[in-house]
Amino acid sequence: MTSHSISPIDLRDLRLDDARALLEHGGASDLPAPEAAPTAYLQGVIDGLCELSLTDPLTGLANRRHFRAVLAREIEVVVRSGNPALLLMLDIDRFKAINDAHGHLAGDRVLQAAARCLAACVRPQDTVARYGGEEFAIVLPDCQLNYGEAVAERIRQAVASLSIEVAPGLALQITLSVGGAFAPTKTRYTPDLWVERADNQLYQAKAQGRNRVYIDHQQVISVSPEEKSLLFGALSTGEPAWGENIPGTEENSAMQKVNP
Repeated sequence: MTSHSISPIDLRDLRLDDARALLEHGGASDLPAPEAAPTAYLQGVIDGLCELSLTDPLTGLANRRHFRAVLAREIEVVVRSGNPALLLMLDIDRFKAINDAHGHLAGDRVLQAAARCLAACVRPQDTVARYGGEEFAIVLPDCQLNYGEAVAERIRQAVASLSIEVAPGLALQITLSVGGAFAPTKTRYTPDLWVERADNQLYQAKAQGRNRVYIDHQQVISVSPEEKSLLFGALSTGEPAWGENIPGTEENSAMQKVNP
């Protein structure tokens, strides 16, 4: 039996200057000296770059890439366990007016303050992300209806009570609209469908005057033919396709559990 040894890597052969500069700019200052602990140094660079790839640089929250991975994973957990999960989509009201009146630096400070507030209102197991622009998202696993509604309302009130200093002698107050949707517990579906349902509730909150919470309590959804094709494609077994009406049943199969 022949053993194959792995040749050690000489860090001088790797172009790590840009990576180290990126990490230092992002606040990573705990890397060991490369000459003292080359393996630990290289591992620290790798870990730091992975963290940066999943973090929004302005707010320090999870970025959209990380959020979508969490969302897909939570869908699988809900289908397997049946435990409820809630997705909240949150949008700062009239944010464009803040940028127009006070500049983008003031807008950045508003986003940072809102992000800190959101993170302080949730549990360690919840994921808070900056979805894009002035919109945020929160995934709350194992979340009962009453608790989810209470968290959403607590967030709305906490943000409304903020006094955000954006310049010397200038403090702004903001409000937040919140839309939410619980994950179906008997249907496997895409992250896009879940986001769309929560977004629809967010639009309702905006349309009804902003600074309010709307949550879709339904945990069963209907799916269009296009979405069925996207999710499952054509079935070649001769059995009824997912979502078709099955004789002898009273419910559309979109309301039935899809086998993993």
